[in-house]
Amino acid sequence: MNNEEIIIEGPGVAHGAESATDHHGHEHHEQHFVWKYIFSQDHKIICKQFLITGIIWAIIGAMFSVFFRLQLGFPDSTFPIMEKFLGDWAKGGKLSPEFYYALVTMHGTILVFFVLTAGLSGTFANLLIPFQVGARDMASPFMNMLSYWFFFLASILMFVSLFVETGPASGGWTTYPPLSALKEASLGSGLGMDLWLFSMATFVISALLGGLNYITTVLNMRTKGMTMTRLPLTVWALFFTAVLGVLSFPVLFSGLVLLIFDRNFGTSFYLSEIFIGGKALPHIGGSAILYQHLFWFLGHPEVYIIMLPGMGMASEVLSTNSRKPIFGYFAMIISLVGITLLAFLVWAHHMFVTGMSPFLGSIFVLLTLLIAVPSAVKVFNWITTIWRGNIRFTPAMLFALGFVSLFISGGLTGIFLGNSALDIHLHDTYFVVAHFHIVMGVSAFFGMFAGIYHWFPKMFGRFMNSTLGYVHFFITFAGAYLIFWPMHYEGIAGMPRRYYDYSAWESFKHFQGINEFISIIAMIVFLTQILFVVNFVTSIFRGRKMTTLNPWGSTTLEWTTPINPGHGNWVGEIPEVYRWPYDYRDDGHGNDFIPQTTPLRPGEEEH
Repeated sequence: MNNEEIIIEGPGVAHGAESATDHHGHEHHEQHFVWKYIFSQDHKIICKQFLITGIIWAIIGAMFSVFFRLQLGFPDSTFPIMEKFLGDWAKGGKLSPEFYYALVTMHGTILVFFVLTAGLSGTFANLLIPFQVGARDMASPFMNMLSYWFFFLASILMFVSLFVETGPASGGWTTYPPLSALKEASLGSGLGMDLWLFSMATFVISALLGGLNYITTVLNMRTKGMTMTRLPLTVWALFFTAVLGVLSFPVLFSGLVLLIFDRNFGTSFYLSEIFIGGKALPHIGGSAILYQHLFWFLGHPEVYIIMLPGMGMASEVLSTNSRKPIFGYFAMIISLVGITLLAFLVWAHHMFVTGMSPFLGSIFVLLTLLIAVPSAVKVFNWITTIWRGNIRFTPAMLFALGFVSLFISGGLTGIFLGNSALDIHLHDTYFVVAHFHIVMGVSAFFGMFAGIYHWFPKMFGRFMNSTLGYVHFFITFAGAYLIFWPMHYEGIAGMPRRYYDYSAWESFKHFQGINEFISIIAMIVFLTQILFVVNFVTSIFRGRKMTTLNPWGSTTLEWTTPINPGHGNWVGEIPEVYRWPYDYRDDGHGNDFIPQTTPLRPGEEEH
């Protein structure tokens, strides 16, 4: 089917039409607000829905971390403001032990899945894939709309769980059985856990609907001349992200369904020989380790589902703002393939202390260390791209550079945890917390911020305030290292994570000063993110207006659409592509870039 013959009208029915100009001629049939902005099938509106929902969740998840950092930093103090937010769970301004673990659980769940998976991939896959491949919209706009609304339903279920009488789920964000499989195990194993499980199952449906759509769009909806080897690295990264999700999320879904069965229908998939109050429960034959296999088979690809979009966007932003072609374009694609394949073969490095065979553990050590190779290729290529470049230090560029820095430093600590002998000592300590927050959490956020600052004009037709962007970057970058770097030393000393109060431990009392310092910095960084949200919201309505189609001097197709493109993106025919996406050099007319839509000159060879 010819991509240029696909037009989307009204609430989103796709059909053939004569030309895109005719489509824009239908715009006088003004859509009702509900169909245009709420149940929209336009990828640009859905992108904003994912982004704004993700920002709301990020504020909630970050606020939870501030609450439990107050407890960790000042265990003997009371904070009346917490009672205003948390009610009976923080009577007298003191966080209850039960709710502390619930906050840790919800913080991890919200940020990993609802912000860095749905918020990141949902936003930028929707924004960039149709724009950069040259498509009017996604392959299935209706399925795209459903993807968001399943995510919204999952969000509602998760949000409701915060208000049930027994509290939200409190089995850790991994919800290992038997704690999560027995309703009587703890307060957080009650209704809140059921809502958590149904919310996550709904979330998986959303991820699968989106992923299948992204893959189909990249493979089938490219404009004329847009071969796979002319795709921007952002599209490659989002494509492999979708592949990872489609292949791994069903495994998590099966694990969640079996856990729902154990909790509600008397099965024993994960339970065996459980005693409560000296009385044996009628559960025989299950294995809690089975759940870990199912969870981490998604859990490790999930790391790269979060990381790959940031890698793609950092590549784009670094090349654009260095005014240089990306170094090693094909090596970058091959490294993405390597990461995608190896991501499925390393899940058991999360399980070195479960009693697995040391021989089997050594295989996972080897595979874990191997995955550092394609990651190192990407780091080398990013550094070589910016080397001797004519660098423009925009907020997006700074966040992309911060992404590279955090990815390197966080990745290096992963070498320790990938070694089974060292992991036995470091497992479930603050070393693990520090490692995955830097390499996966904060660096992914930096990739997300780079994307927001860079493509904000494409989303809203205005610019974000750069001065506030610089303040946001420097405080967040310094804060990330000041929060998580000291945690490595706590972890090496054996300090376990998820404990409510360390003051009773002689071994860890001397870390109290560090914990206070970390908590203070965490609050400063949280307030800085509020500054970003204020900048984001005010810039939508009052930011400096975009006056040129291509403000950054980029080469890719999204900057050829109108400043505020209608549903269909291009007026008239979709541009044809003639060259690769990183042609940053003198075009002979005073510009230092050549767009993909510029035909090759006589005698010119394509890159």
